[in-house]
Amino acid sequence: MMATSEERMKILQMVQDGKISAEDGAKLLAALTETQKGKGGAAMARAGNARYMRVRVTDNFSGKTKVSVNLPMSLVDAGLNIASNFVPDIEGFDMEQVSEAIRNGLTGKIVDVNDEDDGEHIEIFIE
Repeated sequence: MMATSEERMKILQMVQDGKISAEDGAKLLAALTETQKGKGGAAMARAGNARYMRVRVTDNFSGKTKVSVNLPMSLVDAGLNIASNFVPDIEGFDMEQVSEAIRNGLTGKIVDVNDEDDGEHIEIFIE
């Protein structure tokens, strides 16, 4: 089963918008394709148990969502590596906290940080 066009388009849009590099986009596309190849028919059987990491970045001034990405948990390792490039200096944010929450199977909002310098509200959910 191939990755959905919607998932691919989200990744390509992030590259176009400069939110991720072309290299990171290629890695995500490759991981997405590999994930789908590896699961085959089993992916359909487990669709009800699918989990996602959702990252949402909102502009504090306009209230508009700047980034809204849903990543299948199977892509989270690649996603965390990419995300760490964007959030290394935000006070109160610890990427290890995200990794630990995922390892422990937590769900719900695991990160809720306001970056006053950039005027952004960053939220990460496990669904």
